[in-house]
Amino acid sequence: MKTNRRRFLERTVQGGIGATVAMSGLAPAAKPVAASDKVVIGIIGMGGRGTEVCKIYARRPDVEVAYVCDVHPGRCERGAQTVEKVTGKRPKMVSDFRTILDDHSVDGIYTPTPHHWHGLITILACQAGKDVYVEKPACHNIWEGQKMVEAARKYNRVVQLGTQNRSSSYGKSARELIKSGQLGDLHLVRVFNMFDRSRFVKPPDAPPPEGMNWDMWLGPAPQRPYNDAWFKDWVYFWDFSGGLVEDDAIHQLDLARMVFDRGYPKSVHHAGGNLSFHDDAEVPDQSMVTYEYDGMTLLLEQSWWAPYMKKTPEFIRENESLYPDWFPFNGTLVQLCGTKGMMLLGRHGGGWQLFDKDGQKIAQDKQTHIKMQEAHVENYVECIRSRKRPNADIEIGFVSSAICHLANISYRVGNRKLEFDASTGTFINDPEANRYLKRVYRDPWVVPEKV
Repeated sequence: MKTNRRRFLERTVQGGIGATVAMSGLAPAAKPVAASDKVVIGIIGMGGRGTEVCKIYARRPDVEVAYVCDVHPGRCERGAQTVEKVTGKRPKMVSDFRTILDDHSVDGIYTPTPHHWHGLITILACQAGKDVYVEKPACHNIWEGQKMVEAARKYNRVVQLGTQNRSSSYGKSARELIKSGQLGDLHLVRVFNMFDRSRFVKPPDAPPPEGMNWDMWLGPAPQRPYNDAWFKDWVYFWDFSGGLVEDDAIHQLDLARMVFDRGYPKSVHHAGGNLSFHDDAEVPDQSMVTYEYDGMTLLLEQSWWAPYMKKTPEFIRENESLYPDWFPFNGTLVQLCGTKGMMLLGRHGGGWQLFDKDGQKIAQDKQTHIKMQEAHVENYVECIRSRKRPNADIEIGFVSSAICHLANISYRVGNRKLEFDASTGTFINDPEANRYLKRVYRDPWVVPEKV
């Protein structure tokens, strides 16, 4: 069965992946993993994030990290050493993720690849009967994200997005407090995502690192020669990513959505662009985004050129009782303004504090970042066993990812205000904007129309 499936996948790749799962019976029926058995995991993508989170999996006595996968042999070796150091057992090293999908002993995968690979790996994993923890954003484009949701539902797979704030205890308490009415009517939410970077200059093309499968790294993206910019700074380019809003602001936007509990906005309007650096990055270095909901406005204020704006320091995020200095230099603040009070909310261990109409602090809650990350992994592992939907289920995570895409599309059509119809997943009477809902895929790495 393994050999036949492997050959089938290889033949499908030769002719286009779109046909892979149209056949019924390829994905095993979803069933709980016995409590006495370890959950077997494969990790696809051993960059910095993959190496960090693989330690959380490796430390769990109920999980076996059976595979590490990367097209770069040095990164793959680093991942294997990381797991071996924690567990005393060396995982298998592979460069082709389909090897992991072939192995029926594997229950789930964790995939912290660049953004352009998230959708296809997730869909193929669902088709192969694997559960998935995929890093944020869920998808490279809105259409692709819709297909990820379809695949998760069709094959009854657990698909968790790496927005770990969804597993925070203080995120849940903030939501309950807002639902209780203590803030009054919520009319304004401001999300800050303000940092600093250096001016980016794309280097000349060069041969890929020895042993690296560059064609596999490109995957669905257009063919091009190797360049360190594509490989190491892919977040700056539309073919691989959506810049800072998709790579980072999604954490605050998703946390805000979690606590005010709404879906898609009616409209989006991006202002800004590459205003400071005027460099080789394709994505904007400043974004001021207005999202309109019924009775509420959500604002994203984002910059990449402000050295005085910082993330909440690690020592505060990993402390149970210390809270950020919210103003004026916190670059990751979420400010929720109600008619009775205001909540200041921080991602990744920042916690929240509630202030009344006189500006007096009346409540607060907190949890450390590491406990939140561990809880998110634990939730995924538990759902592999129970078959329940996870805290950051793909359908929830896709909406937050789509909101990021909406901002970028508004920018790419000339900073125009766009109206979005959530029922159809399209912009209203705007063919130019709708053109950005889906990418052109490179054979054979094509997300199928029918999953």
